[in-house]
Amino acid sequence: MKRKRRPVTPDQTREKLLEVAGPVFADRGYRAATIREICAGAGANVAAVNYHFGDKLGLYTEVLQQSVRAAQLKAVQNALDQDAPPEDILRALIRARLRSITGEDLPDWHSRLLAHELAQPTPALRYLIKKVARPIYKRLLRLIGEMIGLPPDDDNTRLCAISVVGQVLAYVLPGPLLAEIWPELKMTPEQVERVADHVADFSLSYLQNFRSTHKAIKPVRKPRRTQ
Repeated sequence: MKRKRRPVTPDQTREKLLEVAGPVFADRGYRAATIREICAGAGANVAAVNYHFGDKLGLYTEVLQQSVRAAQLKAVQNALDQDAPPEDILRALIRARLRSITGEDLPDWHSRLLAHELAQPTPALRYLIKKVARPIYKRLLRLIGEMIGLPPDDDNTRLCAISVVGQVLAYVLPGPLLAEIWPELKMTPEQVERVADHVADFSLSYLQNFRSTHKAIKPVRKPRRTQ
């Protein structure tokens, strides 16, 4: 006798849509990807997207959030939370973010998805910045401000923070330029550790030099005149 097929549950349909949508959005970008293609790959009715996510943007936002969480976000937060000198925290932070490149369970579509989002932002990016990027950025500003002896909101602190982030993103979001100018680069676990040490050494060297050459000069108080 033929076995009866078990009915697909709503939760299974939702997970299948997310599984299929990730690579599709990464390949085509949000605007070019279609709900019809995603549903066909998931074996679901087109109405399933509206049922589970509200609309196409809702599905895309959830895919983007899951992708960010998969990129060792917890490791980044743990690096920031540790009780250690600021220099050690910064080094651990850089290493944690770069290690996401070689995640065993992290296909390359994750980086392509984020690259698409940064090149052609959607409303989902604003939510991502508010909930994920901005809190980490603020903590990075406090960390670097402590290292160079300036307030977190000082322009020099912001410039230093963005410079560190920029170095990391150059490897996390490899585009055609990096592939063309350094085609031999293979981000193996060993190479990732080497890159992480380089970025950390490069950044710490500048931050230490900045602090030693930009010490605040306290104004000399004039003695009060005695009457």
